[in-house]
Amino acid sequence: MDKDSTGQVLQILPVAIRKKVFKVFKDLSGVQEIRLRVLRPLIIVYSGCEYFLSINEGLTHNINKAYFVSASELREAVDYISNYSRYAFEEELKQGYLTIQGGHRIGVAGKILWENGRVKNMGNISFMNIRVAHQVTGCSERLIPYIRHGSSIYNTLVISPPGCGKTTLLRDMIRILSNGDSKNRGFTVGVVDERSELGACYKGCPQNDLGYRSDILDGCPKAEGMMMLVRSMAPEIIAVDEIGSNKDVNALDYVMNCGIRVIATVHGLDMDEIMNKPVLGSLVKQHAFKRYILLEAGKTGRISKVFDERGTVICNRDCFIEKENSSGVKSA
Repeated sequence: MDKDSTGQVLQILPVAIRKKVFKVFKDLSGVQEIRLRVLRPLIIVYSGCEYFLSINEGLTHNINKAYFVSASELREAVDYISNYSRYAFEEELKQGYLTIQGGHRIGVAGKILWENGRVKNMGNISFMNIRVAHQVTGCSERLIPYIRHGSSIYNTLVISPPGCGKTTLLRDMIRILSNGDSKNRGFTVGVVDERSELGACYKGCPQNDLGYRSDILDGCPKAEGMMMLVRSMAPEIIAVDEIGSNKDVNALDYVMNCGIRVIATVHGLDMDEIMNKPVLGSLVKQHAFKRYILLEAGKTGRISKVFDERGTVICNRDCFIEKENSSGVKSA
């Protein structure tokens, strides 16, 4: 992670915590999450392992040596975030998260204010989860041959437990397929980036590299965004992260029936869980997806298996060479 991206995360931390974190990490490579809870220990997830920030210096597993977050510090963090983008703060807070420049996502929880059956606002924010974005260029290179199909690609679904690197993997797949190489042409890729984590657009310009031929709908709901791209941008591939609702799945079905290829991700532990999802399961049973990529639980970015449309394993972990990179995300 570069210095600018590190600064974007550090500047939203309370000053006292910011100084402590910076002493431990000169940059945030390998840091996946920073969790702040009022009157609770500050927790940092680093390279897949959970630590407390020490009250003295460094990281610790000893709760008696952990740094506890005060209510005033949480309020300070909220002030920094709201000043960063007041409009985005007010609007996105209704969804429980805010994405800042660099694609870093800040989840918040507190007192929900309801109006007419909908979330109007959130007050007394007492819990915050900063998910640090990492772009790992090349992490999907060895996977791409398994989803290519002649001059096109297979409809592909990436299955992963939360926090195991599916967004990082998808981002790199988009970049490679969009750019092409000396042997393979590049594709026009439409990206629905509902949470601004893939392209990390700032004032309309992506901060992450999604390739030369990618068109991005930033901050747009997935189902609506897929339909808009079909009508307006003539994509060959549509990429979406974290499908979940019935509307998302129905939009995917529509896109596939238009002859457009799809790469999507979904939360799940294994193929059985995906097949048993009420709506998505029907697409699986219809063999709508021709490739399934399963990431290993508890191992950031580690590909466990690749399946075909019938659920047959066509390659497992032994097919890939694992290598460490500077961010702590393992690549295939």
